[in-house]
Amino acid sequence: MRPAANFVKILVWFVVAVAAIAPGYALEVDVTGGKINPLPIAIAPFLSDGGTGEVAAEMSGVIANNLGRSGYFNPLPPDTYTEQFGSLEQAPNFGSWQAIQARALVVGSVVQEGAKIRTSFKLYDVNSGQVLASQNLAGSPKLARRMAHRISDQIYTALTGFGGYFDTRIVFINETGEKSARIKKLAIMDQDGFNPRELPVGGDLILTPRFSPSSNEVTYMSFDTGTPRVYIYNIDTRQKEIVGDFPNMSFAPRFSPDGNQVIMSLQSDDGNYSNLFDMNLQSRRLQQLTDVQAINTAPSYSPDGRQIAFESDRGGTQQIYVMSAGGGGANRISFGKGRYSTPVWSPDGQWIAFTKNYDGKFAIGVMKPDGSGERILTEGYHNEGPTWAPNSRVLMFFRESGGEQGGAQLYSVDVTGYNEQPVQTPGFASDPAWSPRLN
Repeated sequence: MRPAANFVKILVWFVVAVAAIAPGYALEVDVTGGKINPLPIAIAPFLSDGGTGEVAAEMSGVIANNLGRSGYFNPLPPDTYTEQFGSLEQAPNFGSWQAIQARALVVGSVVQEGAKIRTSFKLYDVNSGQVLASQNLAGSPKLARRMAHRISDQIYTALTGFGGYFDTRIVFINETGEKSARIKKLAIMDQDGFNPRELPVGGDLILTPRFSPSSNEVTYMSFDTGTPRVYIYNIDTRQKEIVGDFPNMSFAPRFSPDGNQVIMSLQSDDGNYSNLFDMNLQSRRLQQLTDVQAINTAPSYSPDGRQIAFESDRGGTQQIYVMSAGGGGANRISFGKGRYSTPVWSPDGQWIAFTKNYDGKFAIGVMKPDGSGERILTEGYHNEGPTWAPNSRVLMFFRESGGEQGGAQLYSVDVTGYNEQPVQTPGFASDPAWSPRLN
């Protein structure tokens, strides 16, 4: 039987977390025509009690990096700051911050409390002097980066109105070895590329990992038995289980929004086509959702669990279709030039991201669930595999570089098509999947 989700909790460490975001005082971030006008923000070096100096410096650095990478903010250089703080309660001299064009100001502190640290911060609107957000967190010094990610989320939300996405993880395929015989292992890291590690699931050829809604399980496809099989791995318990011992290939798995089912493709007995099936993870009941002699694959649930987007060549070429989660008739929604694949529904339900191949180019784009509003966000030699941040504002994907020494690398891009940049990984990396916000 499948282990009960969330019965092991490793990260129970927030002693107190109080956020106070003042409605009506959030600063406006100009996002027009696919161009973001970054908001100048000053992040004062976090204060420390002497023994926490390194941790304080790391935390303020993580916050600056998170906000800067988002593309919405321009963290100002600390050597331009003319005011120093002696305590978190010190009222800022807002004129000195206005003089360097700062629109927002972050001040914080880190103190030692026994074996734990406590960090506090305040976010100010420099023009009005209002406190827009504040928070107090406590936990192990080993979790300092996570605390900084949580603070970054509060700042991002207070100033943009969008949910934060910094306290999240990425599961991906770590690729090593010669290009013609790559070893592909399951790996995980923080969203900013820190703390990467391989997950001990076995097998040298693993593909398409996907997080569960609770973030503590991953479903993926593995060739470890010679025939592709879908598995689930519990990150907390380190237990692995096969979803089903099907006679033919099983691939392209993804969890349902409630985490109770896995949807996947199963190959036909003759190997000529595949159809979509879902399996209830408690009863192990398998339900066939499509029955078409075509390649039907890459299913993705809508956030409410009522619909499924998938790719199919039933019309002659790879295109995106949408149908009820219970199966039945499907409507084609992609009608542009070229082939469409790897549809992924955004967490807010507003968009479906996809890979598009046309005129020898590979593009990552988005369209509305009815197929309207198609926009290409980025093009490259070989782009593939989009995945959404939990706030539906950022996508991550992988891009293959050419040549004998080339390989896959992860990139992120804003949903406007702005702020494309590489994501730090230990080596070559592909098939990213973004977790929901961590608990």
